[in-house]
Amino acid sequence: MVPKDGKLLILVNGAYGHRIAKMCSYFGMQHEVLEWPDSEAVDVDASMAKLRQDAESGKPSITHVAMIHHETTAGVLNPLERLAKELKSAFPRLCLIVDSMSAFGAYDLQMDWGIDFAVSSANKCIEGVPGFSFALCRRSLLEQSKGVARSLSLDLYDQWLNMETTGQFRFTPPTHAILAFRQALAEWNAEGGAQGRFARYRSNYEVLEKEMSAMGFKFYVNGPHRSHLISTFLMPENPKFQFKCFYDTLAARGYVIYPGKLAAGASFRFGTIGRLFPKDFEQLIAAVRAACTEMDVALPLK
Repeated sequence: MVPKDGKLLILVNGAYGHRIAKMCSYFGMQHEVLEWPDSEAVDVDASMAKLRQDAESGKPSITHVAMIHHETTAGVLNPLERLAKELKSAFPRLCLIVDSMSAFGAYDLQMDWGIDFAVSSANKCIEGVPGFSFALCRRSLLEQSKGVARSLSLDLYDQWLNMETTGQFRFTPPTHAILAFRQALAEWNAEGGAQGRFARYRSNYEVLEKEMSAMGFKFYVNGPHRSHLISTFLMPENPKFQFKCFYDTLAARGYVIYPGKLAAGASFRFGTIGRLFPKDFEQLIAAVRAACTEMDVALPLK
């Protein structure tokens, strides 16, 4: 979507924002990064100040803005609605591109907030299987992107045109993932759409928050921008707490978790999405207690 004479401002607060910047570097795309710590949300005021500074410079260069909706590095929900509305109110010609890979299907996203392109995945909160992503597009801007793509694989216009004219993918489609997606969407609708799906994830999170806090574990992300989809906890300072033992004990009981390799601080992550229910997290908590007992780590943590 970004032409050769365009420039992308990337609002970054974690590994996936940095991945967008890395892609831009591979493609030789003009871009600039505005960054916050991975435990914080994108700051709308600072973002708007950056855009005003560019607009008032005499030689404005920014044509597109990209941000992550839910940054899963640490589990931070960015203020998408506010940013989209303020951006379009002040700079209606700027194009807003949103990565909503891990939020779409649970957290609200409305294109009329001012979003031009939103990309998500067949898996994550839709609960299908990995295999393809999809894009919601402002048609007028999609049509203008003819010939802009820097790779065959990422030529969204060409893919759209082919589907409009033939009803088919350009190349071999991921049939198994498409069938799983259709079934997943039927289950998503039956659960009440985004509101119903989020309610279950929130119930999962509430079990986790209550019990992990009672055991003395500290969240890496604080404040209202902490998501209910990924929970990151600081590694305990108790020298008896060894992550490998913790991980292996949970795995032996059927719970595979995230090592917190992406976050800046030493941490580990629990995901609360997928076909999981509060009872699953009650059992996870029992496994956490068992792991701490095995390591001789007294609870609550000091």
